[in-house]
Amino acid sequence: MTAILEGPMPTVAVICGSRSDLPILVRCFDVLDSYGITWEASVISAHRQADALHAYVAQAEAAGVQLFIGAAGLAAHLPGVLASLTAKPVIGVPLDGGSLGGADALYAVVQMPPGVPVATVAIGSAGAKNAGHLAARILALSDASVAERVADFRSEQASGAELRIDPRA
Repeated sequence: MTAILEGPMPTVAVICGSRSDLPILVRCFDVLDSYGITWEASVISAHRQADALHAYVAQAEAAGVQLFIGAAGLAAHLPGVLASLTAKPVIGVPLDGGSLGGADALYAVVQMPPGVPVATVAIGSAGAKNAGHLAARILALSDASVAERVADFRSEQASGAELRIDPRA
């Protein structure tokens, strides 16, 4: 499934190489939604649909996408290919698949050559969530409303973790 770009382009483009990756990425979508960040998800294989991926990135950039999130398992080339095609920030989400439980994907995403950076998060669901949070923090640098929502989230998170123990008890 390749994306058909119609109407205004979202701020974040999330791309994965297989439909089977989408259930993990729901965690990322939920986080982006919680910050009010618009996004679009597409399934485009870096290996099987290289021309379509190149065209998508060019169209997305022209339409105003500010950040790309690429999710991939096994050899996990998609985030690196995205980073080679754009100067926009790219966040890579290694997915846990295959016999190595995602370690192969993690190494593939994190070991990029100098000059082709990919911000890499944890493997699987936790990484998908953190990709959404990291995207929000990056976008907050130039969007005051996102910055405010990030600050609110951090305050809520801090108050939820607070525990006071009475030493006399």
